[in-house]
Amino acid sequence: MKLKIGVLGAGHLGKIHIKCILQSPEVFDFIGFYDPSDENAAKAIDVFGVKRFENLEELVAAVEVVDIVTPTLSHFDCAVLALRQLRHVFIEKPLTNTLEEARALMKIANEARVKVQVGHVERFNPAFVSARPFVKQPMFIEAHRLSVFNPRGTDVSIVLDLMIHDLDIVLSTVKSPIRQISASGVSIVSPTPDIANARIEFDNGCVANLTASRISMKNMRKMRFFQRDAYVSVDFLDKEAEVLRLGEPGELDMPQAMEIDLGPGRGARVIGYEKPVVAESNAIQQELISFAHAIQQGTTPLVTIEDGFKALETAYLILEKIDRNQA
Repeated sequence: MKLKIGVLGAGHLGKIHIKCILQSPEVFDFIGFYDPSDENAAKAIDVFGVKRFENLEELVAAVEVVDIVTPTLSHFDCAVLALRQLRHVFIEKPLTNTLEEARALMKIANEARVKVQVGHVERFNPAFVSARPFVKQPMFIEAHRLSVFNPRGTDVSIVLDLMIHDLDIVLSTVKSPIRQISASGVSIVSPTPDIANARIEFDNGCVANLTASRISMKNMRKMRFFQRDAYVSVDFLDKEAEVLRLGEPGELDMPQAMEIDLGPGRGARVIGYEKPVVAESNAIQQELISFAHAIQQGTTPLVTIEDGFKALETAYLILEKIDRNQA
């Protein structure tokens, strides 16, 4: 059964969503879009030949699924309108502009009993998908998300713009409450931090060290997971993954392995190395298809509204620490 879907927002990312939906005719029936900008709308119509609705209310009334790809400031109002009409909602990250809005939205979504998924797209990055089965119980995580300067996105802090991607990945792999956060940041070309570092300590002993910058000389999106007897590396940008594992002789079934002597009385271990196969896929298209399947099959979306709230809540805790250090 195809789902009737409409997109709110036809800016840069909105047009990507429209394209991905049109390329997924097996699950979606694209009804149209709404964007108050005549310029954005004209470009979308010219490129895709799709219908523009005159207002948000008409679009919501005509669809079963609402895909919200508007500026963060409008996420809450758009989502509330859709949820009160009992529409399933896909909403781009960050979930809302404030934690108060996020809490209210969760309550409305639970009352509506519809599906809501948050667009933390790196969960669907093919490199992370290939590496995820190897990430068991990480005890140290290191992430670098660096970007060359682009004026688009500087209206919000680097923590909400870029670091929040890695926060979601960390929170989805570390199944333990946060014990402590320390953070620092520097504002260089915009009113809010352009470079930020956060250290997150969890109750189970895991530590995550995250760095984000939007004034780097090069783009980088890498994360490394260290756990007992294993190391997993994910390159979100170049779509590559690497796995190193330590085991007993004869224990590891890996294509590349070598035995090492640990010294007198300590025996030998085997180090195995492999590069998991990374399938070619469009992460945005995959997250939208995954959401459609959750609706059709009555299952829980991979990235729930609660996940979106946790990432946003952690981001604001980091921003509080940065503000205190800058005071």
